[in-house]
Amino acid sequence: MLAWNRYGKSRVRLVKVRRPHAGDPHDVVDLTIDVQLEGAFDDVYVAGDNSACLATDTMKNTVYALARRDPIAHVEAFALRLADHFGEKPAVSRARISAFEHRWNPIEVGGRAHPHAFMQPGGEQWTTVVTRDAHGPASVASGVTNLVVLKTADSAFAGFPRDELTTLPETEDRILATSITASWRYRAPTIDFSARDLVRRALLETFAGHVSRSVQHTLYAMGEAALAACADVTEITLTLPNRHHLLVDLQPFGLDNPNEIFVATDQPFGLIEATIRRS
Repeated sequence: MLAWNRYGKSRVRLVKVRRPHAGDPHDVVDLTIDVQLEGAFDDVYVAGDNSACLATDTMKNTVYALARRDPIAHVEAFALRLADHFGEKPAVSRARISAFEHRWNPIEVGGRAHPHAFMQPGGEQWTTVVTRDAHGPASVASGVTNLVVLKTADSAFAGFPRDELTTLPETEDRILATSITASWRYRAPTIDFSARDLVRRALLETFAGHVSRSVQHTLYAMGEAALAACADVTEITLTLPNRHHLLVDLQPFGLDNPNEIFVATDQPFGLIEATIRRS
């Protein structure tokens, strides 16, 4: 006999951009939500009768639709709204909503919080590789990995070639998010390794302030800024995975979506890499 059951939709990725008024700083709400239902679902398992089975895809759509209507001032209040919604469905005796909120802090530019560029705290690592052979001075390369950043304005991707297999729409206003991996080489010999803070600041401030036509466009601007920030750095290699945030189509639910509700996707992703060297 069936002793216990529960089902639902897990890892629903929701990103909401709050734009209070034109010109005001943006706010990013980044959530991962699980919806789990218990109730009179025995026949779904035992008899293959789906008449009481709310589709898990509908659960996902509900998260996005309610997020469009709800300001999500507090994740707890939004989770309560979801629980109330699903708890009222026929056959449901218990609705369990769990949510993880991913923090985003504004990037500081010139000592002030940038209005629409953000950095995710935690996870960043600093790297160093020193190579010495039998002849000549040691080669020193330093870097940073997993520096996660996001901007909610000043990012576009348009004018690219199209063929019969191209479905990506052009956009002049999108979320740009990436996890920066950078590695730079120092001029030999050098004993001043204070460049790390200078390069890191240049990367962040350029990402925040650059009016981007593509990830490639912003990568090159970041590399140029890093070289300009420190004369002892001879070249820098940047790797920027494009962490896609896809606009959710809310039209089937009678709702508009003015660049506000997004789904954050992990795979597949574009991977942009380049080395910028002094002339």
